[in-house]
Amino acid sequence: MHRLNISRFFFFCLFPLCSACSTVEVFVENREIPFQKTYTSFVLVNKELGIQGFADSDLDKQVQLELEAQLVAAGLVYDAKQPDLVIRYHSNEDLRQRESVNTMNSYPFWGMRMYNPWLFNPMMGNSRSQVTTTKYALLQVILDVIDPEQDKYLMTLTGVAEVSQPKSKPKITLKVVEKTTNTFLQFNFTQIK
Repeated sequence: MHRLNISRFFFFCLFPLCSACSTVEVFVENREIPFQKTYTSFVLVNKELGIQGFADSDLDKQVQLELEAQLVAAGLVYDAKQPDLVIRYHSNEDLRQRESVNTMNSYPFWGMRMYNPWLFNPMMGNSRSQVTTTKYALLQVILDVIDPEQDKYLMTLTGVAEVSQPKSKPKITLKVVEKTTNTFLQFNFTQIK
């Protein structure tokens, strides 16, 4: 019995925490040529040419360092002279809003033990708003992976996530960069047939 209560506690406490986390989706697009070999070196165009991929320069620097660190940690070498891959990143942020409709029980007598005539009286103006609006930003981190020998796209990876709090934007952005980079690395290190 005690074990059942503990498992219920963890389910009801941890499930909302896990479901509240921001999810990241990665889309693979624009594949002009297939992967023909395992690429071992890369260059970041944004770093070499001083192009900002984000409006915020601090966030852009963090993304640049994180992207380079993940690729180097996976075994790729940064080579600005003759790279196997040219990688360019940029972002797109789309401001949106979500509406939630909160309807109260139209039959308050049913299922309740007491009825409050001041709360549920249809003649009294119900001052509670039925519709709430929350604003969020749809953040897209876009990686263009180019083969410089053939001058064609290997792929364009788009990582998408929702940012509801401005202070959580750097953390979510780095999470999107990590997932997008991992998707590229999975394509790069799979066996070529």
